[in-house]
Amino acid sequence: MPHAPIHHRFRRSLLSVAAASAASMLIQPSAAQVPDAAEEALLQEVTVTAESQLLQAVGVSIITAEEIEDRPPANDLAELIRTMPGVNLTGASSSGAFGNQRQIDIRGMGPENTLILVDGKPVQSRSSSMMRRTGERDTRGDTNWVPVTAVERIEVLRGPAAARYGSGAAGGVINIITKKPTEQLSGEATVYYRTPQEKNEGSSQRLGFNLAGPMAENLSFRLYGNVAKTNRDNPGINDGFGTQASPAAGREGVRNRDIDGLIRWDLTPDQVLEFEAGVSRQGNIYTGERFIQGGLNPIQQQLTDSGAETNRILRRTAAVTHRGNWGDMGNSRVIFQYEDTNRRYLNQGAAGSSEGAFTDPLTWNNSELKNYYLNGEMYTPFSAGGMNHVLTTGLEYRQEKIKDPGSQNANPPAGFETSKTGKSSSDTWALYLEDNIAVNEALVVTPGLRLDRHENFGSNWSPSLNATYQLSSQWSVNGGIARAFKAPNIYQSNPEYWYTTMGNGCPTGISGPCYIQGNPDLKPETSINKEIGLAWTNHQGWDATIAYFDNDYKNKIVADMPFATPDDYGTFRRFQWYNAGKAKVRGLEGSLNIPILGHNGDTLKLFNNLTVMDQNKNKDTGQPLSIIPKFTLNSTLDWRVHEKFNTELTATVYGKQKPRTVGSRGDAITTEGRGSYALFGLRATYTINKNLRAGFGIENLGNKRLYRTANSESAGAASYNEPGRAYYLTLTGSF
Repeated sequence: MPHAPIHHRFRRSLLSVAAASAASMLIQPSAAQVPDAAEEALLQEVTVTAESQLLQAVGVSIITAEEIEDRPPANDLAELIRTMPGVNLTGASSSGAFGNQRQIDIRGMGPENTLILVDGKPVQSRSSSMMRRTGERDTRGDTNWVPVTAVERIEVLRGPAAARYGSGAAGGVINIITKKPTEQLSGEATVYYRTPQEKNEGSSQRLGFNLAGPMAENLSFRLYGNVAKTNRDNPGINDGFGTQASPAAGREGVRNRDIDGLIRWDLTPDQVLEFEAGVSRQGNIYTGERFIQGGLNPIQQQLTDSGAETNRILRRTAAVTHRGNWGDMGNSRVIFQYEDTNRRYLNQGAAGSSEGAFTDPLTWNNSELKNYYLNGEMYTPFSAGGMNHVLTTGLEYRQEKIKDPGSQNANPPAGFETSKTGKSSSDTWALYLEDNIAVNEALVVTPGLRLDRHENFGSNWSPSLNATYQLSSQWSVNGGIARAFKAPNIYQSNPEYWYTTMGNGCPTGISGPCYIQGNPDLKPETSINKEIGLAWTNHQGWDATIAYFDNDYKNKIVADMPFATPDDYGTFRRFQWYNAGKAKVRGLEGSLNIPILGHNGDTLKLFNNLTVMDQNKNKDTGQPLSIIPKFTLNSTLDWRVHEKFNTELTATVYGKQKPRTVGSRGDAITTEGRGSYALFGLRATYTINKNLRAGFGIENLGNKRLYRTANSESAGAASYNEPGRAYYLTLTGSF
């Protein structure tokens, strides 16, 4: 059966609008046996019947395993996720620091407001990397911990429904669903190789496998592994761009090693228990990253020449999951997860003097982040007032602990005593309720309420209301409003966090040094997210959606010194992280899918999605929250040449990117923006036989290359490299 490309498969369960990304994962039949009649009936009531009422909806996108095979990423799943409506890659600031370390940004709310889940469990390893004063971290994010071979699907949830997931989901949620145990022994292995046309860009290669099957009666397993390497760009790739004698570094490389195992025990036909453990390692390949004017010092040059690792991350997880069917009471799921992230990185100099330079002799810092996560949910169908309901009741506990001596970028000034351990912790309890009410055959209303109790920042209420109305068999309208929030992170709120900058980083008229200290008196960031959308399908392959979203954002946590008044201690000035004023994020998302040949376009079909950002700025300063394109258009022409052979021609057009206009010293600056540009790709997949398939393609057909400007020039939007034309080949064998 032909399947649609990844750009435009939108689904939302009418009986579980806010829980769309969890419903199909949490309530599923046993992999070891066929569910009984009662469980099958409940499944149909919760998912199948609901989804059949709405074939297209805004706010939820699904990327399937088959679609990943058609467009395989070189390494990081973010390469695919970025093609969803409302999604882009961005850095956390316009300073250019770590500019090539871009992460998922949903609807312009920034990477810190995108919650990454794996099988419904939060992934928080990026929090082990220190947040610098302009908001950036030296991290690739959390979308590269699950190898491509192990992914069953990826769910992207945007808008008010995401508020149900608590802190850090104000922009949206990415839920990466892994493949599960199977009834019969099965497996597959994939090799991938990508080579750029330009010799100064890094190549990629990876090998991954997934193995699953029964172990004994009522006992099954799944095991996946991955070895991958993306080489760095040539250290001189950005020579000649910008005015500084010392140009910015290109994209650093990365080495990946992943192994994860899951054992599933079907205790009874209605009770399932799963045990899972995994270890992943990521190490960078240094390419001469720097932040100040001037060439590399001898140590940096040595590390660059040898392609050394300067930042290594070891992530270990262990989890237990129970799923149960309780008859008339409904279904339940309980998860406990332990996540331990150890980040070992070379100590760097302070801002404004030797920032980016490694100390002599080389010294290593260790950041250890431990996260404990407990979540229980109950899904109870019932009837009341002549209406059908599915009530979701949830209880959640999160504990976060970090020990990062490197967060004391420099010794605190005299009079400020610290333990010098960089320790910090926080506990959060949450209770949430959500009732999916089928008012009639056309209208489903979903009120929800979540209460989070943070030990340091008190209680936060997150009410929400979503609704879907089926106007006719072809038309439906969706709407929602919710209050979302994000608690201060463990660096911003830790009084033992100290970051220092010399005169170059202080506001005009203030001589250095200037210090920034964590602030335990911060308020959580909050956002009122609103959305309304219209969906249409004629059930003959034509369909379209359009959505308007509007977010009123306030209390964004910043340490942007030009807009703060320091405490004057005579020999130095002290700033703290503080809550900024109000911000506005507003835009449109839309899709249009056009059948050209075959039944409903199953031979040739054109898929399109468009995101337009109308506003994305701090109301007080006029500065952007995220540097993202004014618009993003993704198009795919999908041609099923034969049942064994299919091709795709893809195009992505990015609009202008507008950077900030105020420098770190508070003065007006001229930063480099980026004009519109387009990227094209050609891909093909051929099924050789039932056990072997091959894929090949050309990325960036037009060889459109962009180069990065030096950090010391306030790079603005020119803070990343866009790689040129590249060729890839992939081969997958299965049994």
